[in-house]
This record gives sequence, C-alpha cells and structure tokens, in this order.
Amino acid sequence: MTIPVPRTAGIDARSLDQAADWLMRLHHGDATDADRQACRQWQNASADNARAWARAEALMNKLGGLPPALALPVLQRPSSRRAAVAKLACLLAAAPAAWLGWRGYSHGNWSADHHTATGRRQDIRLADGTRITLNTASAIDVRFDAQRRLVRLRSGEIMIATAADSAALARPFYVETAEGLLQALGTRFSVRQEDGRSRLAVFEHAVRIEPRRVPAAGWLTVDAGSKASFSADAIEAPQPAGPADDAWTHGMLLADGMRLGDFSAELGRYLPGLLRCEPAVANLRISGAFPLDHPERILSMLVSTYPVQALRRFGSYWVTLAPLS
Repeated sequence: MTIPVPRTAGIDARSLDQAADWLMRLHHGDATDADRQACRQWQNASADNARAWARAEALMNKLGGLPPALALPVLQRPSSRRAAVAKLACLLAAAPAAWLGWRGYSHGNWSADHHTATGRRQDIRLADGTRITLNTASAIDVRFDAQRRLVRLRSGEIMIATAADSAALARPFYVETAEGLLQALGTRFSVRQEDGRSRLAVFEHAVRIEPRRVPAAGWLTVDAGSKASFSADAIEAPQPAGPADDAWTHGMLLADGMRLGDFSAELGRYLPGLLRCEPAVANLRISGAFPLDHPERILSMLVSTYPVQALRRFGSYWVTLAPLS
C-alpha cells in the first residue's frame, strides 16, 4: 500500500536528498527493474519519502524530464554526480516557480547568442560598436537588420552603452523584454528581467519604455539619473537611480540600510543553489560594499557582523540565514 501524500507540511531534507539520488539513478540509461522496485520500496518506507517522491514527480512533469545539466554528471566522476544530486535536492526543496526558472535557464539560455553562468559577468562588443555587460545568469539574442538593431533579453540583467549607427543606416536601437520594448535615445542604461516585470535604470541620455499592451500615448521616456519598472500593461512612476544600480558592473553589491531579506534575495542571484532568509531576521538593516566575485565571503561578512548564522544543507547548495540560536 502506498503511503498517502499530504499536499502541505514540510519534507525532511534527508528524504529530499534521497529522492534526488533516486531520480539520478532512474534517469541513467543502465537503470534496471530491480532499481525501480527498490525505489518503490524506499517510497513506501515513510511518509516523508512518499512526499519527497511526489515532489520529484511534479518536478519532472514541470520540466519535461531531468535537466541535461544534472543528468550528464551521472556519467562523470562521483564528485560531479554528488554535486548534481545536491543541486537537484535543492531544486526539489524550492517552490514550483523556481522550477520554471530552472527550465528557462537550463533549456533556453544555453542556446542564446550570449549567456553567462551563475556568478559570472561578461563584456561583449556588438558589430556596431555597442558595448554590453551581462550580469549573472543572463542571456541575450542579437538581431540586427536593415530597419533596426534589437537585443532580446531572455533573462537576467544587462548594461548597455550604445554606439551611433552608420550614417547610411541610422537604425534605432531597441532592447526587448517579456514586457515590451525599450528604445535607446543615445544612451547608457541597464535592463533587468524579473518575473512579470522589467526594470530600467538610465545613466546617460534617455530611454523610451514601450510596454506591449500600452498604446503609444502611454509610453514614457526616462531620463538619465532615473529608473522605472514596467509590466506589459503599465509603467510605474520613475524613481531616482543611484550608485547601487550599476555597482554590479564593477563587481560590487552596495547596500545602504537594505533589509536582510531583500539583500539575501539579491545576493542569491550570484550563488549556486538557494539562499533563503528566515522572517525573524529579514528586517535587519544591512549596509556596506560587498564583492560579488566572492559571494561566500559576503556570507562570512554577514555572519561576523550581524546577529545571524548561515545554516547549510545539501552540501551548501541551500543556505538559510537564521537568528543566532
């Protein structure tokens, strides 16, 4: 008899880790009927095991199979496989929204014209002389034709310093996000793709925001020194942009009285796995300049400076900032 699987309640970390290991085993080409029977026995051994496997099956349904970035290490050295199992266990522990984010990155970004891995940045120069810096876990496509120059931001964040087009072409320069278009008006600006909205910060000249479902009369030109977020249906009122908005291009994360909950969400973009912050410490205020090339050092700085501890699970692929016990 299969143990019922409640839809709520926490799942033991060990069961999640074991479920990840079973997924890896069963997606190996050498999996046998005996392996599958052993997995069923493991599922029936405890309620937590059953819940963990139900979560694993839900993940497979969302992703349409085990992501290749996790499946491949099965064939490599044991240490690579262990790291992949830890990442998968971390993914199982996350909310379903995070699974979709993984699908977008693992299945889509590697086919982009330019992309970066988590924690990496890259500078590129386009054929027209435009310079683009890709932030962590970012991906873009470049589409230039006779009418316009277009950069499609698939995910992540970019900084753009546009170059003047040739006098013969004089093509406008656009950035496309999931929510609409941004037309550069001779400028330096950053664009960030988030869930359901885009964020723009302008550092030189101006950029016009053209949301997908907003008529031309509702478009907005954002001038240098300002930033704005927009959805496909609306543009939020611009706010002043500051040094923190482009600090990442210099490898820094700036915080001036930032909530720890917000700080950890930002830092988590540069760490493999998941970084979470418990509500009990989420309102602590953080200030300082932190080196993004050394995210583990940032965690050490937090622990040594503020009344928090970093609890690690699944081989440090899941870190939780919690109050000191």
